[in-house]
Amino acid sequence: MPIDTSKEEDQSNAADRRARGEFVRGVSGFRDVIGQSDAYPAEPGRYHLHAALNCPWCHRVTLARNVLGLQDSITLDVAFPNRTGEDDPAGPNLWEFAPDRLASATGAPLPECTVETATGHARRLVQEIYAAEGSEERSVPVLYDKKTQTIVSNESAEIVRMLGAQARGLGSTLSDDSLPALYPLGPAHEDLRSDIDALNAAIYVAINNGSYKAGFSGKQDVYDSAFDAYFEMLLQLENRLKDGRSFLTGETFTEADLRLFPTLYRHDPIYYIRMKLNGARILDYPNLWRWLCRVYALPGVAESGSLLHCKQGYFGRSWNNVVPKGPIHPVPYPHAYLHPELADR
Repeated sequence: MPIDTSKEEDQSNAADRRARGEFVRGVSGFRDVIGQSDAYPAEPGRYHLHAALNCPWCHRVTLARNVLGLQDSITLDVAFPNRTGEDDPAGPNLWEFAPDRLASATGAPLPECTVETATGHARRLVQEIYAAEGSEERSVPVLYDKKTQTIVSNESAEIVRMLGAQARGLGSTLSDDSLPALYPLGPAHEDLRSDIDALNAAIYVAINNGSYKAGFSGKQDVYDSAFDAYFEMLLQLENRLKDGRSFLTGETFTEADLRLFPTLYRHDPIYYIRMKLNGARILDYPNLWRWLCRVYALPGVAESGSLLHCKQGYFGRSWNNVVPKGPIHPVPYPHAYLHPELADR
């Protein structure tokens, strides 16, 4: 079966590529779909998300939950943004639910972090949720069925798609006029879906996964290639928005916008440094900056993520674990996203 490059990476020779210093993202193993069978019907209050607010793949899913008005019907647990250390009895690099753990950035707990509530067992580690089903996976996000006590999916792109398709049945509180069609169905929208599909694939390869290729690959030529592809794609998107359109495909917010947002939200305050993507800021692209601010202003978007969690997650386990305070000029982030006029400076 051909690889869908809009949501996963070719795994050919993955071990050898990693050994040569390339970052190769793994493939998610749980791929069921709400609403496609009797096993997982679309019901309000039945499903749950395990997420980490620093993770861009989780950010896609919390964005979808919020913009679709599903906050009251899909419950949410939030892991601490840094994973376990070498001194943890379960081992290092594991997502944990630790609401009392202190963040090095603030010296205090992060109020958004929670205990685990969906399984009924108050799991400390995400890994334990997988282990209950015989899986060795340990990633987030996890879409969980509280009724059957099983994992539905851990593939963020597919979770976003199914939440959009089943939003009404899942209990969206939005009116029909306010509920966004992230991936419109029907023959009248065939061209729009093709546009979204093409954007999703290009953005995934060059921007979403490309940022990790640049930041976590250990070989200069891999970094150089990822860096160049990332900024070439930013320029293409900047030019796409030159005609004054509000969103990537026109005047409506779609899945393509949703999937681009988490990476660009992180670029100036985090990826510019941590992912070595210091070619330019999003603020240096006037059309993209206005787009970023426009999306940030949509109902539910600002509450779907946390730059503090992002900074803690990316810098709190890197180098000497000191978390940078900036940027603070021209406006501290994320407040800068309330100022589209900064593009005119």
